[in-house]
Order: sequence, then structure tokens, then C-alpha cells
Amino acid sequence: MGRRQRPAARPRQLAEGESVPVVGGREPCPCGSGRRYKACHGRDRDDVVPLNPRPFAEFAAELDLIALHTFVPSATADLSLLGSAGASATLATVLPLAAPALRRANGEVVVAAQTLNSSGDPSRDLAHSLERALAAEPGETLAYDEPPTDTTPLIELIDPKAALDLKLHDTFEFWFESAGQASADQAISLERANAAIEPTIKLGSVDSAYWVRRSTDRCHLRWVMPYDEEPLLDALARLHAADALRLGEGSKYAGSLRACGRLIVVWDLSVDQPGEHWDQPAALLADRLGNAFAATAPLTSDERRSRSGLTNRQLTLR
Repeated sequence: MGRRQRPAARPRQLAEGESVPVVGGREPCPCGSGRRYKACHGRDRDDVVPLNPRPFAEFAAELDLIALHTFVPSATADLSLLGSAGASATLATVLPLAAPALRRANGEVVVAAQTLNSSGDPSRDLAHSLERALAAEPGETLAYDEPPTDTTPLIELIDPKAALDLKLHDTFEFWFESAGQASADQAISLERANAAIEPTIKLGSVDSAYWVRRSTDRCHLRWVMPYDEEPLLDALARLHAADALRLGEGSKYAGSLRACGRLIVVWDLSVDQPGEHWDQPAALLADRLGNAFAATAPLTSDERRSRSGLTNRQLTLR
């Protein structure tokens, strides 16, 4: 017997002249309805940031931006700023206490791809944090601030044609300008964060594929695919039906998840092989995938069954 759905809570009645405070679109509505603000009292407001189904579509580095925003634990990359003479900025996966941005004492700006809050448009969040950090005082760490709808688009702040030269790190030591700078509390936070890092390697043979060691007995390949979802699922289904969706011995297709308008396809991998071992198998799979995209015949019955199974294997990264 199916689980009965709990009826939605009704918003409390507001007193005459009382207004509901404006909060982040994804935060609980202050009226007490239990729904998010954007789905309750914020749904008719012009200043609520709408969801952006593909926030980094205009950038050559879209796939790596998605990876940094979604699952890469510790990495940095220099940003190519537009119209900020003499300024420099670094994009990081995450900053202390999940801060959206900071400006170091030496004036260097660092913005985070991953934060605890989101307006529903990661590119707008990043643009808003970058503008605020460029105007911040040296030594200032920013708290989250809901980006207004008139936030300068990210494409007007950083060069959309520039590639990201990612530097993956084994620790979060990049948080601080120099060794020993952290306070006692920050040192404890750093130690805990370092202990939780999942070792990650970016493969060199294909774009935006990352080997991740989850634990002593679990490894994965997470591959951000540069294709629209429907034709990609068709191509994956053709390979799956032909038992050609593996990366080789010690691998198994696990599933996929949607992120920022693209699919991240995931394989379980043997823990006995280092990350670099999977470079060649990934390149060979990319060739097979290209051939599957080139096929024009309708899916066979076996391929349709494979497609249905692949569609149902939706993952959540933890």
C-alpha cells in the first residue's frame, strides 16, 4: 500500500498590514507554511532569482565548472577576469565554514564554487560573490547574501572562452596564506576537513572525468558528459545493450545524476588500480560512445530496455 502524502501546511494568517520578510528563494518561507520561499510568498516577487537549468552553458569550461560545483573536494583555478585592471581572483571548491568568498590580507580574492546556500542559479551566486569580494576590504570573509536579479552576469566578469587550469589538492592548506596562520579553532576545522577529503585525480585522456577514492574499498569514475541528455541516453543504451558500457575489468556502470543541465555518469571501479590506470579505458569508451552517437537506426527492443534501465539508475552523490 502506498504511503499517504501529508497535506501541505497552510500559511498562517498574517495580521493586517503585516508583510512576510524576504529570504533566500530556497529557504523556508517565514510565513510558516513549510514550503520554500520561492514556492510560497516569494513566487510572485520580481526580485526572486529564478532557477537556471544550465547555468554555465556559455563557458568553454562548463564541464569543469560543474565538477567543481558538484563533487570535486579540494581544487583551485585562476580566473580570467574581464574589466578588472590589476585584479586577480581564484576559484576554489570550498572555503572555511562554506563561506562564498573572501579577500585575503594581501588583497587576493578567492570565491567558492560550493556553499551551503544557493539561489538556484550557481552562475549568479558566483558572480555576486565575485563582485562583492572584489569590493571587500583586505582580510574580509563574506557571509552568504542572496543575489539580486540585476546581478552582473558571470559572463561579463570572467572570460567565457578561457579554460580552467585546475589544481587538485590533497588538503585544504590553500585556505590560508601561510603555514601557521590559522587560529586554534581554524586549525581544528582544517584538520577535520583534511581528514574528510576523498582523493581525486582528473583523467588526462578525456574531458572532465575524475577518479575518486571514496574509502578503502570504494572507487568511482565521475564523468561530466558534454551532451544533451536524450541523445546521450540513447548512445549509452546502445553501448549497454552490447555490453560495451564497461571501462574494462574491475569496472561496472553505476548510474548517473543531473547537475547544472548535464549528466554526470558514474562507474564503480576496482580499488586495486590507481586512478591513472583508467585513462586508456576512458579514451576507448569515448570512442565507442562517439560511434554510438553516429548510429542513426532506431533503438532495438534490447536497446530500449537498456535505456529504460539506465534512466531509472539515478544517483545522489554523498
